Amino acid sequence: MAQVEWKGGTEHWTTKGDVRLFLWEKKASPDVSFVGTLLFIHGSSMASQPSYDLSVPGRPDSSVMDWFTARGFNTWCMDNEGYGRSSKHRPINNDISNGADDIEAGSRYILERNGGKPLFVYGVSSGALKAALFAQRHPKRVARLALDAFVWTGENSPTLKERAKRLTDYQTEIRRPINRAFVHSIFNRDHPGAADPATVDAFADAILTLDDSMPTGTYVDMCSRLPLIDPEKLTVPTLIMRGEYDGIASFDDLTRFFEKLPNMDKQFSVMSGISHASFQQKNYLRVYHLLHAFFTLPPVQFKG
Repeated sequence: MAQVEWKGGTEHWTTKGDVRLFLWEKKASPDVSFVGTLLFIHGSSMASQPSYDLSVPGRPDSSVMDWFTARGFNTWCMDNEGYGRSSKHRPINNDISNGADDIEAGSRYILERNGGKPLFVYGVSSGALKAALFAQRHPKRVARLALDAFVWTGENSPTLKERAKRLTDYQTEIRRPINRAFVHSIFNRDHPGAADPATVDAFADAILTLDDSMPTGTYVDMCSRLPLIDPEKLTVPTLIMRGEYDGIASFDDLTRFFEKLPNMDKQFSVMSGISHASFQQKNYLRVYHLLHAFFTLPPVQFKG
C-alpha cells in the first residue's frame, strides 16, 4: 500500500463529551478575496481527508479543499466519531443522529474561530443525511447547504435494496470490515468506468491507511429508518445534487423532497456522467464548478 501524507493543513481537535473529534483545516489563499468558511462531511465508508484532501499524481485539483482555498474559502473537514482519527471507544454504531451531533460540536469549534459567521456545508451520501439533520436542528449556523448523493425515503433505491439483504448483520454488529475490494465496489456497483482506476486506487490507499472497519449505524438507518429528514423543516438555501448513474436514490424520491423544501433559494442539479462518490469521478471538475456557483450566488435583491 502506498504511503499517504497530508500536507498544507492544520490539525485541530474538539470534544463531544468524552469523544475526541479530529478536524483538518486549510486556509483561503491570501491572493484572492475571502468568500467564507466551507465544511465538508464524509460518507459511510471513508474518513474525511481521503474524501476531500486526496492528492493523485496526474489528476489536477484532486483535493477539493485545495481547489476551494484557491478561490477564497477557508475549508474544513472532520472525522465523525468512529472514523479515521476520531474516537472509536464507545460501544455504539455511530448512526446518522450521532453524526449530526458531531457536526454540532465541530461547527461550534469552527464558529468560535471565524467570528460566528454561518458555514457553507457540503455532505455526500450518509454525510448528506448528517448535514441535512444538522441544518434542520441548527439552521442559523448554515449559510448554504449542498446535499450530494442524498436519499429521502429510499423508495426504489437499487443500492439500498441490495444493502438491506445484510441488514440483520448490520443490526447485530457495531462495525463492518472493509478492504480494497470493498472500496472498488463503491465505484463498480452503479456504472463502472465513471471513475478512473488510478484515482480509486489512491482513494483506497488513503481510506485503508486510517481504517480497516467502519461503523454500521448509517447503513442501518438508510436501510430501515428512512426518512430521517423533514424537508418542510429544512429552511436553509439548499442544493440537491444527483449523479446521473447514482443508485442510492431514485429521481422521484429526490424531486418529491425538493418540492417540499420551503426556501425558494434552492436548486436541483443532475450531474452528467457521475455515479456515486462524485469527487472521485472522471467528471469531478464539473462537480466543483457546480458547488462553487451555488456557494457564490449573489444575495437576493427581491423576494416579492
